[in-house]
Amino acid sequence: MTNSVRKVVIVGGGTAGWLTAGYLARLLAADRPGGAAITLVESSEIGILGVGEGTFPTIRKTLARIGVREADLVRRCGASFKQGASFINWRYAPGAPGGDHFLHAFQEAAREGPELLPYWLLGVAGDRPWDMVSTPQRRAVDACRAPKLTSHPDYVGPLNYAFHFDAGAFAELLREQGIANGVSHLADTVEEVHLAGDGSIAALSLRQNGRFTADLYIDCSGFRAELIGKALRQPWTSCRSTLFCDAAIALQLPNQHPDEAIASSTLATGQASGWIWDIGLASRRGIGHVYSSAHCDAEQAERALRAYAGPAAKGLETRSFRFDAGYRETSWYKNCVAVGLSSGFFEPLEATGIVFSEVAASLIANLFPWAGDFETSARQFNANMRRRYARTLDFLKMHYCLSERRDSDFWNDNVDPRSIPDSLSELLDRWRHRPPNELDIDANVDIFPEASWQYVLYGMGWKTDLSARASACRFADEAQESFAEVQRHGDYAVRQLPSNREIIRFAQGASFGEGAHAA
Repeated sequence: MTNSVRKVVIVGGGTAGWLTAGYLARLLAADRPGGAAITLVESSEIGILGVGEGTFPTIRKTLARIGVREADLVRRCGASFKQGASFINWRYAPGAPGGDHFLHAFQEAAREGPELLPYWLLGVAGDRPWDMVSTPQRRAVDACRAPKLTSHPDYVGPLNYAFHFDAGAFAELLREQGIANGVSHLADTVEEVHLAGDGSIAALSLRQNGRFTADLYIDCSGFRAELIGKALRQPWTSCRSTLFCDAAIALQLPNQHPDEAIASSTLATGQASGWIWDIGLASRRGIGHVYSSAHCDAEQAERALRAYAGPAAKGLETRSFRFDAGYRETSWYKNCVAVGLSSGFFEPLEATGIVFSEVAASLIANLFPWAGDFETSARQFNANMRRRYARTLDFLKMHYCLSERRDSDFWNDNVDPRSIPDSLSELLDRWRHRPPNELDIDANVDIFPEASWQYVLYGMGWKTDLSARASACRFADEAQESFAEVQRHGDYAVRQLPSNREIIRFAQGASFGEGAHAA
């Protein structure tokens, strides 16, 4: 192995492969002398799984760095704007009295004035839910509004946002931009992985191009894990005892009319043995049932999905896939790094799949072993990714274990203390008498900020008892004014922001930052 690391090969395309390739090409100067030489090997025989139609707000910074223009994303990928995830029937079974709908919003609570959460917990805002009083985003989402005006520049808006898009079209757009960034593309199939005496990868055998060598090998081959799993035998840590869902069945529903409203959040509706996602795109809705095969068979899952979709789903084909929720303790071994599904995958909940690819690409760029010190980079990469996986596991499990549903074995099993990680139990113990705050969040490893934990925790009905400190909360009048200001911002957002449908139509023929305000 040489001391100078320049040659990188990425095995596998799709979102993970091309996002990593395009990002590294920009950050490692693939288009300049002395920069990294990046090649992506992609087999035409292997299709794109396409589980990642939803994203998290970090995608905006990632796409800007890669060089993708926002209007191109909307135009080419049928993209729509996503401002969070709306949860229906997670706290109670269908038909229970009272509303069961909350938003995990991307917008943090208002920052001006006193911290609002303690005052909400003490009843200053009345009986309105936290997501309604802390951010105008709930109002905007309920009205299917976009998070920005057409006059705002790329990836900028007054409300925090991400995207929904067609995963196949997204991979094609990333491929085009990656090649423009200096990535070499080989349409070929890896037939054999050759190992060196020290256990690192020595070379690949490609069907058309023969023996191919590189300094660093990046495995983006999905669940197949051709390099990190099959060749290097790095084990998979299953989290099935915590997250029960291990299968999904999906279909695509064409829009029934051209003016159909497009939801600006992912709709996640609880089911007896899992949940159904509903994602609105420019020309269709993508819906899918994520379920536990230990609690529901494939036929039952499909019936539930078709019942949710209604008559419009009659005759439409479905796609199914299975997965084992988990991750690799060692995603970087010797001169090989796993990114995407080959490194880890929990389930579609909260769109963490693409986020982990973004995180991994950023870490590789920062820890790139230019001088050949693979082991030092690997140790830091693996430690960071392990902590991120563990924290995300806690966050996802919190959605399930706080449910008050008792209508099926699936929900009963999810509240069983034996299925709850000790680390999550510790967090919940802290939050019995104080709300989540910056003490509980590590920005170096937490994908989800404290606001995300708060939205889900209190959306699921958690009770934090602040009665012992009530007398110390002396700014109730200021807090009440802040709650009123949030309400005014919500009114303004509904009046002034275009609908998701309107802003998508604008992007079909113009770029952001160049048009007049859409109202």
